[in-house]
Amino acid sequence: MTDQSTCSPKHSGEAASAKREQILKGAHEIFAEYGYEGASMSVIARHTGVSKGTLYNYFDNKAELFTAVVKQKAERDLPAAFRPVNADLPPRETLHALARSTIALIIAPTTLSLYRVIISEARHFPHLAETFWEHAPAICIDTLARWLTDRTEKNELNVPDPMFAAEQFYTLCQTRIVTRRRFELPVSTTDADIDRIADATVTMFLAVYSAS
Repeated sequence: MTDQSTCSPKHSGEAASAKREQILKGAHEIFAEYGYEGASMSVIARHTGVSKGTLYNYFDNKAELFTAVVKQKAERDLPAAFRPVNADLPPRETLHALARSTIALIIAPTTLSLYRVIISEARHFPHLAETFWEHAPAICIDTLARWLTDRTEKNELNVPDPMFAAEQFYTLCQTRIVTRRRFELPVSTTDADIDRIADATVTMFLAVYSAS
């Protein structure tokens, strides 16, 4: 049954928060199934179980709703992915843990579904790619670059261009498992498989940027 209420989300409280969560979950599912262009606000409202009035009270348009979906996922997933760089561990251990968490995050079904929507429609809706980049890859690159800068200053690494090196690291993380999963090709994704990719990534990275 469709909810006919049109309560403003400006009212704080658990009910408003739960309603927003309900909308974002449903919107993510519709974007994943129909793509950005095919996901009308009417379809999203119907699937989510709210009236169009309620939907528009929370989000002015589809672009704003999509941005909220991406931002929510980033806010939920990235802190855990970044946990290794906040720990006081040697560079190899930190980078290995970061590579593992990065691979696991990228191949998560919700991440893959958003990625496919963006890739398939970025040509016609460039703001989708901009939104995704701003709230996910750009944050990842900046966070790792700051850590690389800190470790270089401590003479634990030798990274002359931390931003570029961070991009290289995340590109290495996408070898084999990530690439094949994005194309729906068969690939083993056990912990041991992810460990092997993480080990290779860190070994190659430190071969260039080790302080020794």
